[in-house]
Amino acid sequence: MVLRAGRRLPNYRLLMRFTHSVTESFPLLNTGFTQNRYYVFVGKKNKLSKERNKLNKKLILGVLLLLIVAAVAFKMLSGGVSNAKVELNELTIGQIVEAAKQEGRVDSVGMPDSWANWVETWSDIKAEYGLEHTDVDMSSAEELAMFEAEKDNATKDIGDVGQSFGPLAKEKGLTKAYKTSYWDDIPSWAKDDKGDWIIGYYGTIAIITNRKLVPNPPKSFADILKGDYMVTPGNMAQATQAQCALLAAAIANGGSESDVRPGLEFFKKLAQAGRIDKGEPNVSRLEKGEIACYFVWDYNALGYRDQFKKSNPDANFDVCIPSDGSVQSGYATIINAYTKRPHAAALAREFILSDEGQINLAKGYATPIRKNVNLPEDVKAKMLPTEEYAKARPIADAKAWEETVNTLGAKWQEEVIAFSK
Repeated sequence: MVLRAGRRLPNYRLLMRFTHSVTESFPLLNTGFTQNRYYVFVGKKNKLSKERNKLNKKLILGVLLLLIVAAVAFKMLSGGVSNAKVELNELTIGQIVEAAKQEGRVDSVGMPDSWANWVETWSDIKAEYGLEHTDVDMSSAEELAMFEAEKDNATKDIGDVGQSFGPLAKEKGLTKAYKTSYWDDIPSWAKDDKGDWIIGYYGTIAIITNRKLVPNPPKSFADILKGDYMVTPGNMAQATQAQCALLAAAIANGGSESDVRPGLEFFKKLAQAGRIDKGEPNVSRLEKGEIACYFVWDYNALGYRDQFKKSNPDANFDVCIPSDGSVQSGYATIINAYTKRPHAAALAREFILSDEGQINLAKGYATPIRKNVNLPEDVKAKMLPTEEYAKARPIADAKAWEETVNTLGAKWQEEVIAFSK
């Protein structure tokens, strides 16, 4: 509609700016409106021009409303709806894969390359689905704190936390449920009912000893008490690995998940003898010979031993499961409730529980949670002999252990560190 003797309405300029921005963002909504010229005659005494003005205003407002509705609808269809409302368990694998590819990346916490061979899993996910990845290594407690602190602008999508932290994360509302297609293969103790947390692998507390510092390495907790070398327990307030080392010491001395006093007494004796290394336990210190005896998961201990040997043929580290008792515990993936990339996080969990993902973890010396995965013979050969695990057992009372962990940091300070020399 073009009336030559006229001018554009002010509303027209507003509409042009809006439709230009909309059609730039959503090409499918380009109706051609911006390519037509709409003029109205505005003679002061022309009733027809006034009526046409009214009609054009209605037309412009109608088109404006239509474009707004269309833009919102397009945004919802393209995934612009709040990720908090995404129900992953209602989606097919195909839908998750396609949406994850659109999201383009998955960022994790507590899943570094050096731990349980995560490096191969992230590499495979990138090769197969094109997802970029970064990780920030931190303790289980720090992971939950980050998810909570960043809930208004989440930067991380998925985390790997100690078994006792899975239920805690759900309780705090920090998880998004996704069962995966392997749900029936996962033992009931290794998951919650909706998939807010799922254990992907587990380990057994082991002792790694530098033979250059301790020529006769200990094979039990009892052996450790007989020595004179420093012992590195780790961060008892935050690290699941350290907490389970204390539980293992308790079990070896007659304790349990609800009674860790025998474990605290064990470490108190070391503290009184001035044998507690309170330094930061890390791979670098271990490799440099700054740590003599360290409690770690078997998969970490075996990985460190082989890694050090490759870089230094003279490296000599002993790894064993304490013969008087140890504990087995898993690590669970949790999908950040506030993630901006829920589908990529779900796809990562799906891959971790696949045959390929489980074998990758086994290559990193971890024990896969799925028992129906056939491990290659060369992978099996890297594990410790089965008989070493004779006195190791899983956490039997998860609820009691969860309650114990809540007060363990304080008890450690009061009943162990307070007696350090």
